[in-house]
Amino acid sequence: MTAPLTPPPPPHEQSAHSAWPPPPGGSGHLVGTPDQVSHGTEDQDGPGMKTEVREAAVITVVVALCGVLLGVLWCWLAPRVPVVGEVVEDTWVVYLKDSEGEQSVGVDGTFTLLAAAFGVVSAFVVFLLRRRGGVPLVVALGLGGLLGSLLAWRVGVWLGPAQDVVAHAREVGKGVTFSAPLRLSAKGALLTWSLVGLLVHLGLTALFGPRDPEPLGHGPYGEARP
Repeated sequence: MTAPLTPPPPPHEQSAHSAWPPPPGGSGHLVGTPDQVSHGTEDQDGPGMKTEVREAAVITVVVALCGVLLGVLWCWLAPRVPVVGEVVEDTWVVYLKDSEGEQSVGVDGTFTLLAAAFGVVSAFVVFLLRRRGGVPLVVALGLGGLLGSLLAWRVGVWLGPAQDVVAHAREVGKGVTFSAPLRLSAKGALLTWSLVGLLVHLGLTALFGPRDPEPLGHGPYGEARP
C-alpha cells in the first residue's frame, strides 16, 4: 500500500514562509502619505516660487531706492568741471576753462567707483538675508542695480550745477568761472552696479552657500544606507 499524499499548504502559507525577512533595525523604504513626503521635500528645497517672487520684488525696490544715496554721493564727491562764459558778436559762448583738464573723466570715474561699491554692499546684504539664492533673487539684484543707477544719475544731475549754462553765464557775468552741470559721458557706467553685484553674489553663493545633501543608496533588501 502506498502512503497517502500530503496535500500542499495553502497559497498564503507558502508566501508567508518564502518571503524574505524584514531588514534588521526596522529601516526600509519611506513610509507615509504622498502629502507628507512632498511637504518634507518642500521644506528641504526652500520656500515656494510665490514666496521667492515676493522677496525678489521687495529686493528690487529696496536696491533701486538706494540709488538716491548714490546720486547724493556722486554729486558731492565728483570733481567740478570749470567753464567760462564770453560774449562773441553779441552771443554768449561757454567753453572749458582748462581744455586739457581731466575733470570730465573724473566725473565718470567717481560714478563708476561708487556704483561698484554699492554693488558689493548690496550683494553681501542680499546673500546674508537669503543664503539659498535662486533665479528670482539674482534677477532682482541685477534689475534693482540698474534701476538704482538710473535713479542715481538723474538725482545727481538734478542736485548738481544748473543745466542751462548760458543762463548761468549771464548770471555770473562775462569771464567768471563757474561749474558745468554733471554729465555722465560713459553710459556703460550705469551697468557697473548690476554686474558687480551679480559677480559678488555668485562668488559668495559658490563659496559659502548651502550644499545639497548627498543622495542615499539602497542595500540589497531596500534599506537606506549612505
